Amino acid sequence: MQISHKNFRNIGLIGRPDKSSVVETLSLIHNHLLRIGLHPVFDSETAALVPDSRNTQTVSRSLLGEVVDLVIVVGGDGSLLHAARALVKHNTPVIGINRGRLGFLTDIKPTEVIFKLDQVLKGEFQLDRRFLLEMEIRSKGENIYDAIALNDVVLHSGRSVHMIDFELNIDGQYVYRQHSDGLIVSTPTGSTAYALSGGGPIVHPSMDAISLVPMHPHTLSSRPIVVGGHSEIKIMIRENRVLPMVSADGQHSVSLSVGDSLHIRKHPFKLNLLHPPGYDFYMACRTKLGWNQDFDSLQQQD
Repeated sequence: MQISHKNFRNIGLIGRPDKSSVVETLSLIHNHLLRIGLHPVFDSETAALVPDSRNTQTVSRSLLGEVVDLVIVVGGDGSLLHAARALVKHNTPVIGINRGRLGFLTDIKPTEVIFKLDQVLKGEFQLDRRFLLEMEIRSKGENIYDAIALNDVVLHSGRSVHMIDFELNIDGQYVYRQHSDGLIVSTPTGSTAYALSGGGPIVHPSMDAISLVPMHPHTLSSRPIVVGGHSEIKIMIRENRVLPMVSADGQHSVSLSVGDSLHIRKHPFKLNLLHPPGYDFYMACRTKLGWNQDFDSLQQQD
């Protein structure tokens, strides 16, 4: 897919204005876009709390991707995850400005926002296409719930301390029956999120792969599995003392009953994530995960 900066005229603005720093950055970007002759558009959720939005066009988040050529998300990775699920079907490119903690997805620093944004608007950017997962719950042969996730789909036991019993099949082949706290099914994007804390591998974003990471399995031999991105994953719920639950990207959890099946596969649309020049995934890992922390501190002491 070709993305040209020449088409960047209507620019969507999304954020979670629960912090003054997010509002400040949104206002800064909004005013800059007006100065350079572009047309900012707020999503209605963001506009409600940003003073500068009074005389600016606003649309619902679900429709924003239809009316803009580019979306700027201000906040943490969670804000971008939420925006991505609404925008992905429109193929709308997205830029992330970090006002959160880690910032693997929202990788532009607030202190560099105008400089980096201008680079992207001039066509100086790297296109990073990230795939999502789609899940559906089937009960007695009928689809009763579906959702999409950029990071992960997580089967878990809710607030209970009891393990859950489930059966895993991949591409129609039986893999195992497991007792554990659950299972994290992760995209490469999500490999540096919850799956990482569960002991899963870091998977480069360019890989066409899905990681399955058991959560506190009852057997020491249970290890993460990495499968092809086109794999069809099916999880059957067995008899349990508690109702297992499933969530996509940490959204609202939905309970599963005995005999229900959870189906997970690649979503047909990809997120078009734009990075300014100089973006480096390994540098992001070093910075966000502190890989060089001890070594760098020793060098400073020398």
